[in-house]
Amino acid sequence: MEGFQTINSKAIPLLLINVDTDAIIPSREMKRVSKRGLSEGLFAGWRYKSNDSRELEPDFILNDPEYNGAKILLGGDNFGCGSSREHAVWALHEYGIRVIIAPSFGAIFYKNCIRNGILPILLSDQNIEPLSGKELKINLENQLINDDISFEIAPADKEMLLDGLDDIELNLKHVDDIRSFENNDRVKRPWAYL
Repeated sequence: MEGFQTINSKAIPLLLINVDTDAIIPSREMKRVSKRGLSEGLFAGWRYKSNDSRELEPDFILNDPEYNGAKILLGGDNFGCGSSREHAVWALHEYGIRVIIAPSFGAIFYKNCIRNGILPILLSDQNIEPLSGKELKINLENQLINDDISFEIAPADKEMLLDGLDDIELNLKHVDDIRSFENNDRVKRPWAYL
């Protein structure tokens, strides 16, 4: 996974509450277990005029040419709620979304974002609305939006995103400590290693 760089992009306003993972990618769009090929199904129930056609719904925000190539999505409260469908994050990532800013997230969705290279930022409603449609600069290293709005992120989550690590790679950074513990533990509890 690629490490997180500073992101400069227009912010797509999808300021709806309770956008669940089935809205992000309906189950009928999950035809594979791969991370590839899912972006076409992203928000399929809203992006297309019908389930049978791929004719774009002109009133849906992601179909607005103004937001072509945008990497930042603004969401409403409880974004990514519902099932623990990791496909939702995979579809967003493949589409090009690298940052989602919302007042709150589904807990599993939030962790899935971190594990798959998307930065979820928690901000209050009143701080999100003025960002709609604006060009934003997201600096994860300094935890800033446009150099003046700060956000919090757990240190381990920040490290994973900055370094482009998955769970295993993060643990492997501590392989020397793990080996040292095992060696010491072998001396203290040799019966555990029979």
